[in-house]
Amino acid sequence: MSDICPKCGLPKELCVCDVLDKEVESRIKVYTKKAKFNKVVTIVEGLNSGDLENALKNLKRTLACGGTSKDNMIELQGNHKSKVKNVLVNMGYKDASIDVAS
Repeated sequence: MSDICPKCGLPKELCVCDVLDKEVESRIKVYTKKAKFNKVVTIVEGLNSGDLENALKNLKRTLACGGTSKDNMIELQGNHKSKVKNVLVNMGYKDASIDVAS
């Protein structure tokens, strides 16, 4: 018998917890700020802590930049505000839940 997910109660092969977590209405904020030596970094806040590392890896690979995650937010090197929303939508997050500061 296969393992059962403690969160949704379905077998691990059929578990839909990650899909359901992405559909929950959480606001994701994307903005830039100045870091050391007047460098610009893009900040992504509001992602689930369980999906943070996967999202960071995908964003860094897609945008071809460096970055890190700390304090439940992602810091990407450079100004990627215009591109981050499309990458997050392709990852399965709702378009309406992503706010990009102008």
